[in-house]
Amino acid sequence: MAIDLGFRRKAVRSLTNEIGCYVLCDLDQVPIYVGQSVDGIRSRVNRHLTSARSDIIANRQVDVWEIAWVWAYPVKSRVEIGPLEEALFHAFHARSALMNGKIPKAAPRGSTIPEPSQKIQVMADEEIEEKKDPALRLPRQAEHYSQIVGHFLAVKNSREIALAIRAHFQRLQKYHRELLGRAEEIEGDAGEE
Repeated sequence: MAIDLGFRRKAVRSLTNEIGCYVLCDLDQVPIYVGQSVDGIRSRVNRHLTSARSDIIANRQVDVWEIAWVWAYPVKSRVEIGPLEEALFHAFHARSALMNGKIPKAAPRGSTIPEPSQKIQVMADEEIEEKKDPALRLPRQAEHYSQIVGHFLAVKNSREIALAIRAHFQRLQKYHRELLGRAEEIEGDAGEE
């Protein structure tokens, strides 16, 4: 199934364009990237989703195919952005490796994670359900893993890309387990005649 670009464009238009932080989430609403924007959350997310001047897409860190949700955390002042991004990154990265590559400094002690002001679904329900199929998801993740490794070897062998490779490998292993979990016992598989 192709990405429903009309659905995505309409959904992104509903995002706030205030400054602040945002979280890109996968098909399961698991955060995969934490970012910040001083020129508007909607503008920045739109650049990611359209691959227009987006380093995380150009460096193969994030696969747009997986992005189904965007959480927005607007702030009033630019000085709030850094500490919020640090807190969000470390809270979410502890649960599931993020694709950021660059790890921000530790969040200030006592930092709390606010609820997002918006949780915007940027992919249609039918598309999400279809893409969750391990038979589609595993090959896509394997292809993306191959691309980011190739990028690392041929273009940019930075520590940031290496960290993103590690996160992608963890996802690849997860989808691999899910696919193998579908295995059925078939008569004759165990060598019985």
